Amino acid sequence: MKNPTSDAVFQEVFDTLRQDPGAILFTALQWIPETSSLRRIFTSHPIEYPVGAEKTVEISAGWLAAVITAKVPFLAADLSGLEQVFTDVELIQSLGCGGVINIPVVNRGDVVGVLAVLDAGGRYTQNSVATATRVAAARSAELAAAFAQHEPTTSRKGAVLS
Repeated sequence: MKNPTSDAVFQEVFDTLRQDPGAILFTALQWIPETSSLRRIFTSHPIEYPVGAEKTVEISAGWLAAVITAKVPFLAADLSGLEQVFTDVELIQSLGCGGVINIPVVNRGDVVGVLAVLDAGGRYTQNSVATATRVAAARSAELAAAFAQHEPTTSRKGAVLS
């Protein structure tokens, strides 16, 4: 399932984001519109968030409307924001995270994936979102190609995504 080329792109983006705006946890989630699901194809924490886990999107309608439909980044800057969107807040906290930025990756007008960037609660602001978005935009063609290298496979539902 691993793809060295796409993994290298995701790792480089993660390395850049760790510097600014900061990131403890990073995942790349492929959007599968036919099933309205997200499949993890890269992670900085493979034990806690394994590659290949897939879940039908059952999170807040606001998240879906923003990230998938409107194709705009999402910010939950603190624990209360995370609790409104994610079901695995305890695991997120155990890794030292309390805030998330989700950045849609768009190719030819369609969302092909989402980058999840997590750090300590209260660390992210709208400036952090702008920085993370610039990082993703600078590598948008490479990111779109990295997502395209992963063909959707049989579902492995039940694992919680962040």
